[in-house]
Amino acid sequence: MKFTLFCQNPYAFGIMEPIMQVLKEKNYEYLWFLTPNLSGKFPFAKEPHTFDLEELTAFESDAIICPGNEVPHYLRGVKVQIFHGLAGEKKGHFRIRHYFDLYLTQGPYFTRRFNRLKRRHRNFEVIETGWPKLDIYGKDADKYREEKQQLLESHAASKVLLYAPTFSPSLTSAPFLLKEMERLAENKEYLVVIKFHDLMAAETITQYKELAATKENILFEEEPNIIKYLLMADLMISDTSSVVYEFLLLDKPVITFRNNSEKILWDDQKEYSGLAERVAANLEKDEFRQERQTVIEEYHPYNDGRSAERMVEAIEGYIAENGVPERRRLPFLRRRKMNRMFKRKKKRFRK
Repeated sequence: MKFTLFCQNPYAFGIMEPIMQVLKEKNYEYLWFLTPNLSGKFPFAKEPHTFDLEELTAFESDAIICPGNEVPHYLRGVKVQIFHGLAGEKKGHFRIRHYFDLYLTQGPYFTRRFNRLKRRHRNFEVIETGWPKLDIYGKDADKYREEKQQLLESHAASKVLLYAPTFSPSLTSAPFLLKEMERLAENKEYLVVIKFHDLMAAETITQYKELAATKENILFEEEPNIIKYLLMADLMISDTSSVVYEFLLLDKPVITFRNNSEKILWDDQKEYSGLAERVAANLEKDEFRQERQTVIEEYHPYNDGRSAERMVEAIEGYIAENGVPERRRLPFLRRRKMNRMFKRKKKRFRK
């Protein structure tokens, strides 16, 4: 069986690495496909990969696995959506774009919603598997414990605080919390790690880098995979970012600013003030511990580290029952969008 790991953004690497490991164990052939914006960012340079869509077409996949929202309809293979986050309240998370044959969901909350959409559209299947990015939670949650201890000792600190806001201009807290972060860093017991999304505004990135340069206990990190810092942090500060749910699943406290979730089960503040006080209160009392259990049960109840394995098995089962499609049927405007987005050559155009 042949698989394509289809990447359009750096966050896809951490999501699909566990799947790659399962494919290796099963001796399946696989190919990473990378869009041009990922040139120089691919962390697995020795693994089979291509930037060439024609090469991918010639590969003739049995399944194409995508954490993103688009995939060319004309490629051979079952188109599989595995998602790039856990924030169901974000615009577009439950939008059916008709590119995918199979949706592999993270937990009951997502499964229920997609099953309702399946009954309406009737052109895809839904299977709950868990999310592979979080397999490390079940397999190696202590992976960075030593590194964390060394960081704390080198900065004479006792707690790691992670600031990981969204990049979305209408939702991000970053422009409004700069002074609050400076004030927070006055407490030398805290080591503040700042981790921004790749699409964060350049001006905001510059401001926080300048702040980090003046404060010994503020680190601005640019490593693509945020999982390392989720595992190391004792508390996270954010806003309406899907990474909030990833951190809550570790059963640790979160503080957000103006989060727009329908049901908020953590400490959310409506004003961009009082950060230092909220951090101290959450570290001392952790008043939302019970509420976090609801998030774990609904969003991702799997703690066995085997979601990637379940995903591959789900794809195997789907193909055994339905076969491998040569292409995905789409309305004309969707086909045209894919042809333009992925610069399909006219000589290969088919209606």
